[in-house]
Amino acid sequence: MSIQRRSLSDIAKGGAPSPAKLSHIVVRTTNLARIKNWYLTVLAAQVSYENEMVCFMTYDDEHHRVGMVQLPGMSSDTPAAPLPGLEHVSFTYADLGRLLATYQRLKKLGIEPFWTINHGPTISMYYRDPDGNKVELQVDVFKTREEANAFLEQYYPENFMGVIFDPEEMIRKYEDGVPIQELYRRPRLPEGMTPWDMHRP
Repeated sequence: MSIQRRSLSDIAKGGAPSPAKLSHIVVRTTNLARIKNWYLTVLAAQVSYENEMVCFMTYDDEHHRVGMVQLPGMSSDTPAAPLPGLEHVSFTYADLGRLLATYQRLKKLGIEPFWTINHGPTISMYYRDPDGNKVELQVDVFKTREEANAFLEQYYPENFMGVIFDPEEMIRKYEDGVPIQELYRRPRLPEGMTPWDMHRP
C-alpha cells in the first residue's frame, strides 16, 4: 500500500482556513442538575452523555451543542475557585489538515494553544483570547451524531476528558501520510492517571 504524503503548506497557499461552523458552548456551574434541566427545557434538547460532573446535550445533528461542567471544588463563594459562567466557545474546522494548518499559522504569530487533547469525538486545541476567555478549535472525528454518541457510551464512563497529544508530532504524522483514522484514534489513559490528569484549566 503506497503512502500519500500531505502538505500543510498546500492548504496554507489557499489562504487562512476559516472554521466550518460554530460547534458548541460549555458553561461552568455550581449546580449541574439545575442548569442541565434549564437548558433541556429551554432548548428542547436531549442528553448525549452525563455523569456526576459533566453533561453534554444536543438539539440537532451535532453530538453536543451545549456542555456543562461542575469542576471539583467549584463554589460561588470560594474566591480562588473558578466562578460559574462561560467555560469556552468552540469552532469546528472542515478537516484535520485545516485545523493543523491553522495551528501552524497562529504559532507563527505567537498564538499557541495551552491545551491540545484528543477528546475522542474531536481533536481539539484550546486557546485563550486577550481577555482570558477559552476558545476551542476542533475537528470532528466521526461523520454522524450516532457514531459520536456510540463512542461516548462506550468510552466516556472510563475517560470523559480525553488524552493530551503533541501537535508537532501530529503534524509530522499527518504530512508523512499516516492514515487520518489512525491520527484520530484516541489512546488509552496513561497508566496510573485519571481523566482529570489530562485537564489543563
